[in-house]
Amino acid sequence: MHINIVLVEPEIPQNTGNIARTCAATGASLHLIEPLGFRIDDAKLKRAGLDYWHSLDIHYYKGLDDFFEKHPDADFYCFSTKAEKDYTQVAYPGETYLLFGKETRGLPEDFLRAHYDRCVRLPMRQGLRSLNLSNAVAIGVYEVLRQGNFAGLQCAGAIPEEL
Repeated sequence: MHINIVLVEPEIPQNTGNIARTCAATGASLHLIEPLGFRIDDAKLKRAGLDYWHSLDIHYYKGLDDFFEKHPDADFYCFSTKAEKDYTQVAYPGETYLLFGKETRGLPEDFLRAHYDRCVRLPMRQGLRSLNLSNAVAIGVYEVLRQGNFAGLQCAGAIPEEL
């Protein structure tokens, strides 16, 4: 099982840094679709990712077309507040691409319409706009991992006796 997180035009460096840390901790690959709302050497981005950058598998693309040219057979799911299907109603495949849009607008509406059968949402209370992007990514990643019985991951260990 391999998870690929695809951020389409992310705007906030701290969110991308947090997502990079989640990817490093879970073995997921991170795919960044330009334009980015920050420079990749932004201090806020690096600080949010802490010292996990060396453990990160990261890829960059000039746009969505560039991404799909390089991954024409990608089995992908779009996380969107506009979807009707719950993210837990999908049986994620062994090689999964989870797509997330920019913080202020989400994924492009024409793209969502063209792939509506691949759109999923995170349930939340009515009247609220959305969850933070890094939280949404973590929820999606851990659902895919849960379905795969957390293969390749381990718990931190037992509580030390001196506690």
